[in-house]
Amino acid sequence: MKKLKRIINDIKTTTDKNSPQYNQLLWQLICYSPKMPVRYPVNLLLDEAVPFSLKALDAYFTQTELSFNGFIWGTGTRKILLTHGWASKAADYYQLITALREIPDTQIIAFDAPGNGSSEADMANLLMYVQAIKAIIGEYGEPDVLIGHSLGVMANVITLTETGINPKLLISLTPLVHLKENFKATLNANEVPAEAQEVFYADFRRIFNDVFSNFTLDARYQFDAGLSHWVAYDEEDKIAPYPYLQEFLATRSFIASKAYNGAGHDKILIEPTMITDVVEMVKEVLNLPAH
Repeated sequence: MKKLKRIINDIKTTTDKNSPQYNQLLWQLICYSPKMPVRYPVNLLLDEAVPFSLKALDAYFTQTELSFNGFIWGTGTRKILLTHGWASKAADYYQLITALREIPDTQIIAFDAPGNGSSEADMANLLMYVQAIKAIIGEYGEPDVLIGHSLGVMANVITLTETGINPKLLISLTPLVHLKENFKATLNANEVPAEAQEVFYADFRRIFNDVFSNFTLDARYQFDAGLSHWVAYDEEDKIAPYPYLQEFLATRSFIASKAYNGAGHDKILIEPTMITDVVEMVKEVLNLPAH
């Protein structure tokens, strides 16, 4: 967090907000993912896992393959893969992983995306998450259940689109829907002038050779009722505003969803009812008896 605070302070105290140096500070603000320490008893859960390390291509920042770390619990035949959100890590699924481990004949895989948690890189982006998921699937096989939180939801959706895999169940927790709107909220919160924001957005489009309309859940979602998909959300979510998700769901009645109002964008990961609901859904899709 010290580095992020320094970046924010530099942004607010820089006098020349039209300089290339200021624009670079904005890139750091948007793409630096703070790495929070793993605390007891979460580290005990990680100690019980089989660790692994794979490579993921960073095609945009370093143009190199970066090492990222992952964790496996169990040796069962049914695979559950969890993708964390921005500024997060595998360990943030502590309560959910603990509950999922009670399901027999499962193998649970979680990872720290490049630039997050214990993994390599100072800067991260959505497509680095996608490369990491693809590497895991290539090494350990297709998941029966794919779970994502926040930015991890969009990463999962892009991965499904690009690989053609079809899990038995896709679970999305407080998904980000419009990436640019999230950027805008961050920049506005740090008093970045509109003109400087436009310079950053133009730079983003140049580097990624893309337009922001393609960095939305709506643009990336190419599925129908053939994909069993369930979404958990909070109508008061301040990070992923519900109206965006509501608009997305309005044209996709085949996606099941449930509100956990008051849970919050990140704390939904420890919401007891949500965890119970997810475990029961996973049991059902794996043809196991529910409680």
